[in-house]
Amino acid sequence: MSIPTTRTREAASITILEEKCNACGKCVSVCSDFSLMLENGKVRVSELALYGCIGCGHCMAVCPEDAIEIQGREISPSDMYDLPPKEAAASYEQLLALYQRRRSIRKFRKKEIDNSLIEKILEAAKTAPMGIPPSDVHVMVLNGTDKCRAFAQDFCNYLKSLKWMVSGWFLAVMRPFWGKANDEMFRRFIKPLFRIYIENMEAGRNLVNYDVPLAMYFYGSPYTDPADPIVAATYAMHAGESLGLGTCMLGAVHPFIQNGGKARKLREKYKIKYASREGLFVIFGYSAFDYRKAIRRSFAEVSLI
Repeated sequence: MSIPTTRTREAASITILEEKCNACGKCVSVCSDFSLMLENGKVRVSELALYGCIGCGHCMAVCPEDAIEIQGREISPSDMYDLPPKEAAASYEQLLALYQRRRSIRKFRKKEIDNSLIEKILEAAKTAPMGIPPSDVHVMVLNGTDKCRAFAQDFCNYLKSLKWMVSGWFLAVMRPFWGKANDEMFRRFIKPLFRIYIENMEAGRNLVNYDVPLAMYFYGSPYTDPADPIVAATYAMHAGESLGLGTCMLGAVHPFIQNGGKARKLREKYKIKYASREGLFVIFGYSAFDYRKAIRRSFAEVSLI
């Protein structure tokens, strides 16, 4: 039995290079699937695996003799690389400074983003942890101000067909079913949002994605862990900040392009392959302003148990 994704439905295969293996047992200990075992002083593929090899690569990563090879689930030994030295890694202070310097930017200079920076953002986002490998995160890239604005225009035209969702009669009918919190969100946020997006776009102002030079939409498939696109988007956002770009997460687009025939047509136009339980747009550009201060934020609650 193997865990399916859109990219593969088979378990990976494990090969032990016995002439290299010193039977240290590190690969056996690190495997959370119990796919490996020590038997008579030799490493063997186990018949007690929970799911079969998912291709996480931990066994190859810890083996001191390069005596184990995984093939399948979109990985092979050629995908392994030496870790950067610890000295090259960011310290906590450096990482915290990156987080503290980041702000949600919505005003950008009219400057396009070089393709090399886009490649670096995607390279960093690929390292994001995932529920089950191989990653089932998909990314739609809108590269260029004109493409970002065209998407925003299409989205606003699409929203016009959904105005019934924020009509008084619909909200009154739905309130007993979805409760007070959802009712308040629709009346106080979603309904005004429709008006703000549509009316401003008709007046020539793009408040959907602010005419950015770059937008990336991270989404999943029916098989994807719901958290995976959000985590990958967060990695991309921080990569953009490290490259001197202003960034902002846009959460208001994804929920509206998941259901219905018109949503499917919009997805198809922009080569978005799947409706996705979770997804997130991240926009990138050069900030129009230099910020001198940050605002100290807090959690709603931290419970120490």
